[in-house]
Amino acid sequence: MTKITFIGAGSTIFMQNIVGDALLTPALADSHFALMDIDAERLAESEAVARAMIRSVGSGATVSTHNDRRAALDGADFVITAFQIGGYEPCTVTDFEIPKQYGLRQTIADTLGIGGIMRGLRTVPVLWDVARDMMQLCPNATLLQYVNPMAINTWALAEQFPALKHVGLCHSVQNTVEELAHDLDLPKDDFRYKVAGVNHVAFFLRLEHQGRDLYPALRQGYASGQIPKAPLLMPRCPNKVRYEVMDHLGYFCTESSEHLAEYVPWFIKDGRSDLIEQFSIPLDEYPTRCVEQVASWKEQAKTLTDGRNINVTRSHEFAADLMNAIVTDTPYVAYGNLPNTGQIPQLPLGAAVETPCLVDSNGVQPSVVADIPPQLIALMRSQINVQELTVRALVDRNPEYIYHAAMMDPHTAAELDLRQIRNMVDDLLIAHADWLPDWCKPAKAA
Repeated sequence: MTKITFIGAGSTIFMQNIVGDALLTPALADSHFALMDIDAERLAESEAVARAMIRSVGSGATVSTHNDRRAALDGADFVITAFQIGGYEPCTVTDFEIPKQYGLRQTIADTLGIGGIMRGLRTVPVLWDVARDMMQLCPNATLLQYVNPMAINTWALAEQFPALKHVGLCHSVQNTVEELAHDLDLPKDDFRYKVAGVNHVAFFLRLEHQGRDLYPALRQGYASGQIPKAPLLMPRCPNKVRYEVMDHLGYFCTESSEHLAEYVPWFIKDGRSDLIEQFSIPLDEYPTRCVEQVASWKEQAKTLTDGRNINVTRSHEFAADLMNAIVTDTPYVAYGNLPNTGQIPQLPLGAAVETPCLVDSNGVQPSVVADIPPQLIALMRSQINVQELTVRALVDRNPEYIYHAAMMDPHTAAELDLRQIRNMVDDLLIAHADWLPDWCKPAKAA
């Protein structure tokens, strides 16, 4: 029996998607799901959902729940991480409110920028603890890492645990294909494409439908105002930023416009409310989304945990197909984030990069993409600068690199001067003190 362990199983909807996909995959349908979370109430809700899905499909799968991570990991074949250290409150709120006091506004703040840096500092030490336990309790298991900031986490895991089998997984490629199909009014299953880069700043290097290059239609549609259409996935966030970047750099980015707007220095600027309006940039989108999700979950939880069976449908996450490929030795291609060992030779070795990966019983094997246009490589390097300095801070336990990472961030540097950045980082480190390693403590708090 395959043992699949969830660390952060209180993320019930995500857990539902992955468990549901596994239950619909014959080789995984009778797996044991070990669910672990520190929130007992959310863990109980996830257990109820998992058991309802198992009843619905009639499989022989089993479930156990744990508040002890090591017990959940013992003997696992696959480990899935899906947690947010510090939660929406207080940590995400802090990541938005303190920068706002300095005039630095954000949209999502979980991948790059000052919010991504702080989330990385909170998250990586916990992932290292998970990896350390895995090397002792399930050394042959594969870690499917779904936590942001993806690139920082993946890079840091490889630095400290080079023998760990792990891959960072995201759904930005699948989401983008769905959105482009919506804008072009074409069936998404007929798309053929090649994507590469760094997580959330990868690009569609090839994009075709039945052998036809789709970029001319995208450019013409954007120039005429026909696209982007009304949003398919995020009704509040019209997809204008990505089309504008495509118009100037030539290629379409994998992550949403609300994300991309804060990765670059071109859209969120003090005194430029015209840009915010023109490109429909949803400032403070993530806190708004969190509040809405918390409110809606209370009602959703009642229907999902009332003892009825749950209709199980397949999601577009890679996890179940990837696990199936390893278990059955059936070749499968997924987009995965792995340390750069040469699969993108134009980017620094060691950086976490996203490319098509072949998956089979040999594990996750990245393919080489060596033809990324130079303007895209330049943008990716601006992201890698921040990621590398954050990882160096964590590995070397050197707080000065935290300040340097913030200084090199494209959006932060476009808005604040060096002294403002240093003071803002000080304030954030003090506010997050309970969630950070001791070495992060700033000098002015000592």
